[in-house]
Amino acid sequence: MMHAMPRTTPPPRAGRRRSALRHALLGAAALLMLAFALPAATAQDAQPSRSATAAAGQAAHGTDNDSATRRQQAAVKHVSDAVGVVHTMSNETGMAALLGRARGVFIVPTYGRAALGVGGAGGAGVLMARRADGAWGNPVFFDTGGLSIGLQAGVEGGPIALVLLNQKAVDSFRNRNNFSLSADAGLTVVNFARMAQGSTAGDVVAWSGSKGLFGNAATVGINDVRYNQRLTEAYYGKPMTALQAIDSKETNAQADALRKVLGSPPTPAGSSGKAGGR
Repeated sequence: MMHAMPRTTPPPRAGRRRSALRHALLGAAALLMLAFALPAATAQDAQPSRSATAAAGQAAHGTDNDSATRRQQAAVKHVSDAVGVVHTMSNETGMAALLGRARGVFIVPTYGRAALGVGGAGGAGVLMARRADGAWGNPVFFDTGGLSIGLQAGVEGGPIALVLLNQKAVDSFRNRNNFSLSADAGLTVVNFARMAQGSTAGDVVAWSGSKGLFGNAATVGINDVRYNQRLTEAYYGKPMTALQAIDSKETNAQADALRKVLGSPPTPAGSSGKAGGR
């Protein structure tokens, strides 16, 4: 008689060990897959961020370039407008002779309410100073504040020019970045309209293209004159202090028209010819 062999059943403890081993192997495999997947995902996530940062940088750079271009265009326009102001000034009796002996001239093409937002409280101006040989130098830009005497009620404003008759007046622009042209600063600023009535010239002669801008005041004062570094640097395309710009030995061809209309160097003392002639 045949007897069936009983089935051998593995001990419960051995089965549990094999199951735990399988789970451990599967877990390790999952961790390895996750470890390789994370860097790739991080790199993909970082790529849009880097692209966005680069795009923002390019946009900011483009904005800076646009601002610099606008400032350069504004500076060139101020010089061009100053040429027109000098043409108008030259129609005044005695102005050609006055410019002929001037050490410098500060021209604000648009002063007053119309200039708000253009430069300072009063407007942006162009300084032209003579070099040691008497020739006119290069444009330098300054903003102006309000008039301490002048700008009569109801007057909108217009072009003004300050003819600097001595080195003391020019040095106000050379030596300080925030100053006044007035009696308080030790300068006599005479109203050109009163000079025609026989007043004596002082350190500076103030001319206005708008009748009545300075009223009937014998003297005029202008406050809070500041060096406009942004306009000056945009015009020349490089960093410059006010002193460097005023004393520059280079000749800026863009200003040739302004130099020409301002006239030739003063006639040396003792030579023949009318002083201030062109």
